[in-house]
Amino acid sequence: MPNLNVSLARAAVTSPFKRAGRPGADLPADRIVLPAAPIAAAPLSSYRRICGFAKSDTLPLTYPHVLGFPLAMRLMTARRFPLPVVGLVHTWIEINRHRPLRPTDLLELTVYADELAPHRRGTEVTMVTEARLAGELVWESRSGYLSRHPTVTTTPAAPATAVRDTTDATQDTTATTARDTTATATGTTPATRDTTPLPELPALAQWQLPGDLGRRYGAASGDRNPIHLYPLTARLFGFPRAIAHGMWTVARCLAETPDQHEVHGVRADFRAPVLLPATVTYAADATGFQLRSTGRLHLTGRILHAPGPAAARDGRS
Repeated sequence: MPNLNVSLARAAVTSPFKRAGRPGADLPADRIVLPAAPIAAAPLSSYRRICGFAKSDTLPLTYPHVLGFPLAMRLMTARRFPLPVVGLVHTWIEINRHRPLRPTDLLELTVYADELAPHRRGTEVTMVTEARLAGELVWESRSGYLSRHPTVTTTPAAPATAVRDTTDATQDTTATTARDTTATATGTTPATRDTTPLPELPALAQWQLPGDLGRRYGAASGDRNPIHLYPLTARLFGFPRAIAHGMWTVARCLAETPDQHEVHGVRADFRAPVLLPATVTYAADATGFQLRSTGRLHLTGRILHAPGPAAARDGRS
């Protein structure tokens, strides 16, 4: 797995010299490719334990994103990338698996920036990660990252609802506190907030999250972003305490999903950070999941059970 610490250091150096919202900014056409290589068993085992995945001959749906994230950070911290990484907010992720993946698969990973679009709170970039097996696209993800800056777009206040989409901030890059960061997947126009009340899914479990969760997940995933490690390092970026990794919350919810071999995709939206330590409620039904605490909605997810078009061609089941 590429070293993420180098990219974090480069982000601290390059971010002050980048201005989000600069007219005429465009994305580099670079594609970073990690050649096919064996998946290290020890980090995968640690990842399964910290996220709650049972041992299986199938790779967790989220794991290729973990493998590709250092490549995404390398691209986003490059000099030609138009947005400062310090302050980026991970707002959503979509994952599609086109065939079951195994820990023994030799995956080739490709990461690139697909789209730069205006958002009502700034500018959003869509990052794409693709995994190929012997040249065949077998897994892909799209993630939205928001760079907040002043815009001319104004949004009316949302009415009170039973489950509030507070969207105060999110979790997974060097981020600062942000409000109202719900984003669209396409990002072709400034995103407008859907104020329709979100249905409250049935509560299934209550989880006690320890204060060292960010350090433990960081050791397993390689993402040792300082906002997840200690209260002191989190306060440098505007958080009163360390916050849980957003991708841990997605993986932890997926680990509770029945019949995981039938899950071929997920769309997750990061609504508000989980300050550690915390007590959160896991809620779910057949269509998706939520992670919430008293008066706050942290995460929503929609599950895709229908197989992708390539699934029928999988001859390994």
